Parts: sequence; C-alpha cells; structure tokens
Amino acid sequence: MELNTQIASNIRKTWLLFVIFLIVIIGLGWFLSYYFNSQGILIGAVIFSFLMSFISYWYSDKIVLAISKARPLKKEESPDIYQIVEKLCAIARLPMPKIYVVQETAPNAFAAGRNPKKAVIAVTTGLLETLNRPELEGVISHELSHIGNRDILLQTVVVILVGSAVMLSDVFLRRIMWGGMGRRDNREGTGELQAIMLIVALIAVIISPLIAKLIQLAISRKREFLADASGVSLTYRPNELASALEKISKNQTPLKIANKATAHLFIASPFKGKQATSWFVKLFSTHPPVEERIKRLREINL
Repeated sequence: MELNTQIASNIRKTWLLFVIFLIVIIGLGWFLSYYFNSQGILIGAVIFSFLMSFISYWYSDKIVLAISKARPLKKEESPDIYQIVEKLCAIARLPMPKIYVVQETAPNAFAAGRNPKKAVIAVTTGLLETLNRPELEGVISHELSHIGNRDILLQTVVVILVGSAVMLSDVFLRRIMWGGMGRRDNREGTGELQAIMLIVALIAVIISPLIAKLIQLAISRKREFLADASGVSLTYRPNELASALEKISKNQTPLKIANKATAHLFIASPFKGKQATSWFVKLFSTHPPVEERIKRLREINL
C-alpha cells in the first residue's frame, strides 16, 4: 500500500511538473510578446511548451542516453552485471531493464525511462572496474528502486524540461539584449515605461530557468535517500552500498558527459574537483551530502 501511494505521488508530481512548465514558458512568451509587440512569440512559446512536454514524456530516455553517449552493453561483455540485474529484478518483481554502458573512467550509474517496462540502467566502465560484486549489487539495487518507485519518469522528464526552459530563456535574453527596446509609441513617458519593461523582462527571463532548477532540486534530494533505503531492502547489505558510495565520491575523475541538466540522474554527484567545490554547484546541488547518505546506511540494523 505504501509503495502504491509513493507511485501515485510520483505520477501526480510528474503531471504537476508538466503544468508548471507550461505555465512558466507560456507566461514568459506572453510577457515578451507584449514587450516586443509580437503575437508570434506567444504562439511560438505555446507550440514549444507543448512540443517539449510531448517529447520529454515519450523520448526523454533516448535523449538522455544520447546525451550520455551510452551504448547497449552486451551480455558477453559483462555477464556479472547481467546476473546481478536479473537476480535483483526477480526479488523486486520488476521486468528486466535494458543495460547500457558509458565509456567513462569515473564510476557512476543512472536509471531512466517512463515506466518499468521501458526502463534502462546505464553504468560507466569505471564503475564496473572500481566496485566489487557486492558493491555493484548495492548500486544496481539503488537504481532498480528508482525504477520501482517510478522516480525515473520524473527524473528523466526533468532533464528535458529544465534544459528547454534554460535554452528558451537564453534565446529571449539575447533578443532583449540585441533586439531593441520593444514597444514604441508617441505617448509621454514612453522612455520610462520601456526602461521598466526592460527590467521586468530581464527578471522574468532570469527567474524562469531558476524556477525550473528549483523544481529539479525538490525532486532529486529526497529520492536519493528513499532509493538507498529501498535498495537495501533488496540486498540486505547496507554497508556494501555505503562502501560503493564512498568509492564513487572519493574518485576524483571528472565525468565528462555530465552536465547540470543530467546531474540529478546519477547515483552520486558527477561533479569533481574544483567544479564540485564551486559555490554555484553547491548551491544547486541535486544530491544530498554523500556523507549523510553513508551515515544513514551504516546506521541501518537488519
């Protein structure tokens, strides 16, 4: 019953995310269409928002795999990982997801898809080389928990919607900066009005991706704690997952294919070194502190 409630909650949040995205993008388009006296901007924003919502629902997993440069992992390449996934899927009563590999030396993994039947799990070559079998089981159990809890739809859709909001806002910002002052007429005080409108337009453009990013943050952090706990219920080995997280977090090899739009998908933050310690990355971190996750896992008594 509790799992069904969690699944229903995630589905509601997904549709709420679509609604918020539509409101933000269409609202931004309406404001800028008024500012530039161009109805075409509003029409374009409406078409863009609905098109991106459609694409993010049906094709976001394929887009994420393409962004990550992942390729299908053949069973003969890594029979151990297939055995682990098959065993844990049987325990979790989940269909077998497709398994992909990312040619990166940094150890990490993610799950994506719109439902358990269309799910994928991607692991880096660094993960396969760095972790032992029990630790790999801990990582896979975590990712399967994201699939079972229906986190993957929410997390994968966010990649496309957040990226779209940022991209569209950037286009509008460039038009504001280089496209002139918008509406012009001969009424007294027009100059002051245009200056005010320019300031408001700039604020709207800057706030839009910020709102999208805050939605992403709200989705991600709690999901990781829940997936850790759910994963342990499959393996009964909290220390192995804790050990895997410790190895992943201590490895300072940067994950080259990671970016701010996809960072929340990974089991641990893909940002390393100076990039990980920058104030901006810390402020908008999509993961709870790995030390806190390890502490909670080590405190589990089975």
